[in-house]
Amino acid sequence: MQQDRTRRIRLTVVGGGFGGLTAALCAAEAGAEVTLYDAHEELGGRARTAAGPYRTNEGPHALYNGGPHWRWLRRRGLLPPMARVPVREGLRLRYHHGGALRRTPPAALLRLRRGREAPVGVPYLEWAAERAGEPTARAAAHFAAVATFHHAPGQLSAAFTHERMRRASALPPEAHYPRGGWGTLIARMAARARESGVRVETGARVDAASLAEAVRHGPVVVATSLAAARGLLDDPALSWPTGRTALLDLVLEARPGDPFVLSDLDAPGWIERFTAPDPSLAPAGRSLLQAQFPLAPGEPRARALERGERLLDVGFAGWRGRVVHRAEATADGRTGAVDPCGTTWRDRPAIDRGDGLYLVGDQVAAPGVLSEVSFTSAVRAVRAALAAAGVAARD
Repeated sequence: MQQDRTRRIRLTVVGGGFGGLTAALCAAEAGAEVTLYDAHEELGGRARTAAGPYRTNEGPHALYNGGPHWRWLRRRGLLPPMARVPVREGLRLRYHHGGALRRTPPAALLRLRRGREAPVGVPYLEWAAERAGEPTARAAAHFAAVATFHHAPGQLSAAFTHERMRRASALPPEAHYPRGGWGTLIARMAARARESGVRVETGARVDAASLAEAVRHGPVVVATSLAAARGLLDDPALSWPTGRTALLDLVLEARPGDPFVLSDLDAPGWIERFTAPDPSLAPAGRSLLQAQFPLAPGEPRARALERGERLLDVGFAGWRGRVVHRAEATADGRTGAVDPCGTTWRDRPAIDRGDGLYLVGDQVAAPGVLSEVSFTSAVRAVRAALAAAGVAARD
């Protein structure tokens, strides 16, 4: 009886990124009739990977194995071959601190990360300074920018920034990398969706009129950026603070001794050599670097990139003469939610918008770090939609 009732449910997903594909798969597993629309010709959203010869993601990407999406993907056989943080000699983590290149972060920073709880209503810098002193607190806040993409993580809620600092610095490292780029993960999810009966329409832009028509026939999951959802739903309340960061892709002639990661502890900034764990991302003899340097309000991208180039000078000897390819971009409102002091994920825009509309993305009311927020919001959205029809989703 439940299966018969479920098959009468028609669910529409708008957006074919990681969150949208998760929602489509969850609904299809429960037997719903699912149609997914994406405005682009290629699925993936911010998880798309560029075609060769340099297989870049949209900024530095990693999949944390401590998150719920890792277990969910693995149970379904959707995880592609994954690369770990390289630990063999020569593939190193380096830290820019006190104007110098260092092999290890301050010992007090490592001690600071051990605490699992931090308050919501206190800025991270204030809370961390009480525990480890202001210099260490500033270094820890700058380190946390790798998972916040924000110019001042120390001003955000201590609970928010500390969780990201702790997860990013976990030992053994949680960060893993889909071999071939995130596009390999998206390809597996898209193939499974189609095998499960999901109707996938690419190059199909949904407007307000077609959205209203879809809602007449069943629940609709809007899995777009918050800015796009705000326009599509004509809802000015769909707003939440996020980061703005300069992105830099560099392909260098490979040289022994280049670090795997260079983290700036004197200012927010992060450089990662993605060909260290996954050489397939660039041709032999080439190193692919992806970096992000958060932008303060009103700060031009060029100024942030100047900071980045000075960081490269410190960690990548002779890099200016080794450049084979360079690309720059600005990610504005595309790096996930940040929770100001006194707020938590529960204060972000709600998933259930009423009238059969559900919101999915990395700036909505769901817990987690980075892509985990999109994943969790997708699972919760579909469960709520099915529960409204008296149907249970698969775990």
